[in-house]
Amino acid sequence: MIDVRNQFPVLEQTINKKPLVYLDSAATSLKPTVLTNRLSWAYENLSANVHRGAHFLSDRATSEFENSRQRVKNFLNASHEDEIVWTSGTTDAINLVAESFCSSMSEGEEILLTQMEHHSNLVPWHIQAKKRKLKIKAIPVTPKGELDLSRLDELITSKTKIVSLSYCSNVLGTINPIETVIKKAHSVGAKVMVDAAQSIMHFPTDVQALDVDFFAFSTHKMFGPFGLGVLYGKKQLLNEMPPFKGGGSMISNVEIDHSEFLEAPQRFEAGTPHIAGVIALPAAIDFIEQMGFSQIKEHDKNLLNMITTELKTIDGLQFMGESENKVGIVSFNIDGCHASDVGHLLNQQGVAVRVGHHCCQPLMKAFGVTSSIRASLSVYNNEDDVERFLKALKKSMEMLT
Repeated sequence: MIDVRNQFPVLEQTINKKPLVYLDSAATSLKPTVLTNRLSWAYENLSANVHRGAHFLSDRATSEFENSRQRVKNFLNASHEDEIVWTSGTTDAINLVAESFCSSMSEGEEILLTQMEHHSNLVPWHIQAKKRKLKIKAIPVTPKGELDLSRLDELITSKTKIVSLSYCSNVLGTINPIETVIKKAHSVGAKVMVDAAQSIMHFPTDVQALDVDFFAFSTHKMFGPFGLGVLYGKKQLLNEMPPFKGGGSMISNVEIDHSEFLEAPQRFEAGTPHIAGVIALPAAIDFIEQMGFSQIKEHDKNLLNMITTELKTIDGLQFMGESENKVGIVSFNIDGCHASDVGHLLNQQGVAVRVGHHCCQPLMKAFGVTSSIRASLSVYNNEDDVERFLKALKKSMEMLT
């Protein structure tokens, strides 16, 4: 069992005089001391802009900033650091690809999504489809909470230009077979965008082995800072796409009536970036790699099995999806209990879960519900957390039924 709780000071506090049980890591992970220390160091020692100054502080900040890009390149096994673009998060990265990639699409061409996507991987494509008269299709979800790939040959055709899907569902925890989707998409010349917000902290990623075209995640879900994201894109594709935003740092020359742009990644990094966050990010990556993905996976599996087994003993509880291939996320509803009421009573007992539609309304409709209770696990959770959660849940049910 992984024991890193002492590196997360937030866990030392109590909620309503109860020990904090944090089961909302799918929304955001807690931040270890190594990350917050590195953030403080960056602000205290390198409070200068990057790529622009002619003085020591700017040079050093630039060096640390670009070292972080190299660190992420290695973390993902990208072929070149120029394939790593800094964004403000997964949402920003998907919007970037949607706007820039779709600019070359023609009326009637198709975008393929899935029924389990987060709104951040739906709405940007909706905007482009309306603007450019494109068609959107979606891979359906089975009652078990897995993608129904039986219709893949029908859904991916010569008209399909890009497929965008999540690696893991933020509601179901299901790990999707993206390799199969990527191979099929590439067979018709389509590109693939992967939303890795939920996968990035659970298992390693090799973008070259996957042969994925675009891959995005938010660092705050992997023990890193808020307001920072990463977009990986194949270098040739990035350089073929027009800039998403205009401003400083992304131009090679500006005249009064036109501009010329730098190549990727700078062409997509207009304005002042989250410098301290970028510099601190390697501390989060080091934290993950020092634990080891094999240990993280085993820890995840043990707690997920424990919580799932116990929840199955509760009368009137219905799971949303029961895929055997999933990360530490479990969503459910209880007969006669509104999800919001359960969440409120759990909070009174010091247990933090997420309730609502989790920004996945099409998925909720597929399961015939409007909301669910979601408990999501991470490395700082332990068996005591699971036991406290289950005890608090049963007490909440007694109060509501």
